[in-house]
Amino acid sequence: MFLVEIRDLVETDLDKVMEIENLCFVAPWKKEDIIRELTNNQFATLLVATINNEVVGYVDYWVTFDSATICQIAVHPNYHRQAIGSKLLQEVFKDCYAKKVLTITLEVRESNSKGINFYTKHGFNQFLVKPNYYSNGENAIYMMKGVELNG
Repeated sequence: MFLVEIRDLVETDLDKVMEIENLCFVAPWKKEDIIRELTNNQFATLLVATINNEVVGYVDYWVTFDSATICQIAVHPNYHRQAIGSKLLQEVFKDCYAKKVLTITLEVRESNSKGINFYTKHGFNQFLVKPNYYSNGENAIYMMKGVELNG
């Protein structure tokens, strides 16, 4: 078994984060988008999951007042099904609880059954469908979860 550590994302992580982004998303963000989140978005928190100091996953979420939004979460495909995404989410839950956040929301592609199952497993409920949400016209499932001490 390996030790997964969660820490703040720093600029030297960007190349690895972009590799993960490009492997995991249909419409990946550009490097400038992630840099903007890291340097110019006062609401954003970006964390990475590392194994032996190698970045294997990351999450970007916003906290605004008493709600939070998960913008991106991804784990390198070589590390799928090893609870790394769950560890990243647990850090988000702990931070949101400490900041007195009441709800966490996210959008996920309607075709992303693995993502929907992952979020459902972690207590998110499907709330509504956002028609034509993505640039290719695909619908988004809007999901929500209340924040609790134990995630």
